[in-house]
Amino acid sequence: MQTLPKEFLLSLVVPVLNEAEAIPLFLRRTQTALEGIPHEVIFIDDGSTDATPVLLAEATRTNPHVGVVTLARNFGKEAALCAGLAAAQGTVVVPLDVDLQDPPELIPTMLQQWQQGSQMVVAVRTERASDGTFKRVTAAWFYRLFNRLSGNVQLVKNGGDFRLLDRAVVNALLSLPERTRFLKGLYAWVGFTTTTVGYERPPRAAGHTKWNTRKLLNYALEGIFSFSTLPLRVWSYLGLIIATCAFVYGLHVVVQVLLFGRVVPGYASLIVAVSFMGGIQLIGIGLLGEYLGRTYLESKQRPLYIVARQSLSILKSKTQARPKAKVKGQTKAAA
Repeated sequence: MQTLPKEFLLSLVVPVLNEAEAIPLFLRRTQTALEGIPHEVIFIDDGSTDATPVLLAEATRTNPHVGVVTLARNFGKEAALCAGLAAAQGTVVVPLDVDLQDPPELIPTMLQQWQQGSQMVVAVRTERASDGTFKRVTAAWFYRLFNRLSGNVQLVKNGGDFRLLDRAVVNALLSLPERTRFLKGLYAWVGFTTTTVGYERPPRAAGHTKWNTRKLLNYALEGIFSFSTLPLRVWSYLGLIIATCAFVYGLHVVVQVLLFGRVVPGYASLIVAVSFMGGIQLIGIGLLGEYLGRTYLESKQRPLYIVARQSLSILKSKTQARPKAKVKGQTKAAA
């Protein structure tokens, strides 16, 4: 690795929710992996109810590298990541998970890419043996579907939140005004010079995942509805096709009755047609509701998250960070 700039600081942004088992392991691994690199570790406590707050408070007292942002309640991982990006003081910022599935040993390699001119370095999972077959298949479908629907906003396949972000990228992300956020899409939307590094994703070092199938599905839908209006357009085409088919079928029935005197089938065909059209209309209303609901949430202008209290690392006084933009939708509650 080339010599780092004089006032360089690496910020790790680590959202946690009931991760008491993983935090000590993470701190030990991080300290070893980043030896000799000026760094801070910003934990975002997203409403933990186990021993996580106690462990984090102890870490801030004994480790000068550690800072903690405590949210007023559970706001979700995307909001927690945004809170961490806003609190990070570093020249570069790396969001990663505390369960060590994002190996901190990869960060020096990412820093080498940054020194060579990359403003965003995405860690790409080349192997996902730690994930079940269902998750691997559905993840592949999601990346393919999202990239087809979203136009020029293309996700890096198998690239998650684990990536290195230059300060310019962080400032751009913090300047975005929306409250409903899908960060993987926003990383791609802001652009900047991007490279990738591959790694094998290991199993969790401790604890259990908080992402069940329902949450993953909702997250996928959030991404699609946040970055594409194509579902609405497809529904317009589908409505046109159904209307055309109905017109052709109606014309066929008229011809059968007037020219050949055939009896038109009664209740069965009527029930099928009404049920089919009713289902189509309800699905269409649901799609409209998804987009309208997001507009409603944005119009209320509620903060993305509320900070109950925070204790940043003491490295702030030793390192002069670059100027930062203020995140939209941030509110601090009284500690």
